[in-house]
Parts: sequence; structure tokens; C-alpha cells
Amino acid sequence: MLLSGGMDSCVCAALAARDTQAAAMHISYGQRTEDRERQAFSRICDRLSIEKRLVLRNEVLRAVGGSALTDPSIQVPETEGEIGSHGIPVTYVPFRNAHFLAAAVSWAEVLDATRVYIGAVEQDSSGYPDCRPAYYKAFNTVIQAGTREGKIEIVTPLIAMRKAEIVRLGLELGAPFDLTWSCYSREDRACGVCESCVLRLRAFAAAGSPDPIPYEVRQAVQQV
Repeated sequence: MLLSGGMDSCVCAALAARDTQAAAMHISYGQRTEDRERQAFSRICDRLSIEKRLVLRNEVLRAVGGSALTDPSIQVPETEGEIGSHGIPVTYVPFRNAHFLAAAVSWAEVLDATRVYIGAVEQDSSGYPDCRPAYYKAFNTVIQAGTREGKIEIVTPLIAMRKAEIVRLGLELGAPFDLTWSCYSREDRACGVCESCVLRLRAFAAAGSPDPIPYEVRQAVQQV
């Protein structure tokens, strides 16, 4: 299970922990909130009783830059208008999920695992190209051709769900939302105005449940 520490990956981890002998991988890549995300990863694993863990650091993504998450000279924008309607945002980290999946598949081969879970979501998202179903279908083809037995599969159980549906599923599973972190820019209190915060706040509002993490600004959000 690739576990960033965010809302979606937490729900995906809860599914994996329920249905499998789960092992969790976390990858820091020089993002602004890497310390807070790594803390969330550890606490979520503790709560879900996931004992087998691997924490890695990827130096490539910070070195190449090109994203507001990894380049301090690019400001994380506040959300204005409809999310996903202005093309791929500056918070997109170029080809990030390929790096994550490659590491996870390598570990899966060592563990003799047959599935790699990732909490990618296409609906209600920022429009990142590496969160589309076609991307994971293509990646599975690569895995079949390039691994020892070709039996490992990337699974994306949340990819077609709306964010509010993910919140409801997480509540049913007992996913520890209070331990998660989604903010792109802050590590003390979530900013409440970046795309990730706004999508999260909208999802909890639409699900009719309070978001348990602290916010600097908890805006009234439009339900989706």
C-alpha cells in the first residue's frame, strides 16, 4: 500500500488492512509538508495495525522541480473558481506516481505480494494526468512485461469515487481521518485555501461529517 498520509490514501490503506496482510510504503520527495506527511503515515499505520513498513526518500522530484510542492520559488495557489477547469495546476509533480509505483512494485516482488494499492482519484480532483484509469492500465501492462512472474497488479479502488463517497466509506471502515494530512503548504494547521484543502473540506461537508483536523481558515465551501 502506497500511503502518503492524506485522506484518500488513508481510506485505501483501511481497505488494504481489512482485506490483506498489508505492508505500507511512504515516499518523501522534498515536498513542503514532508515531515507532517511522514508523521501521518506512521500514526495511521499504528492505528490500522500495519506492522510491515518501508519509508523511502526520492531525491529526483525535488531536483527536477517544476511543481509548487517541490520548488519553493513557485507559490502554492489559493483556490479560485472551479477546481480542474484551468488545466493542470502548478501543484502537479511531474510523473510523480510513476516513481512511487516503481518503488512499490519492486518491494512487492521482494515480499511476493500480488497487489499494490494506491489511493488515486479521478473524480473531484485537480486533474493530474497520473490519476487517470488509463494510466494505471498502462502501468499494469509494464509490470506484466517487466517483473519476474508478471503477477503484480496495481489496484485503484477509489479512482471512480467522488470525494464525499470516499469520506463516507472511510467512516464506515473506521479510517483514522484525525491522523491524516492533506494540506499542500502548511504543517501546523491546514491552510484551508489550497486545492487539496478545499477539495477535502467540500467532501466532508457533502458527506455531512465534520473534518477532524485543524485549519487556519475553515471556509464555507460549496458542496459537490
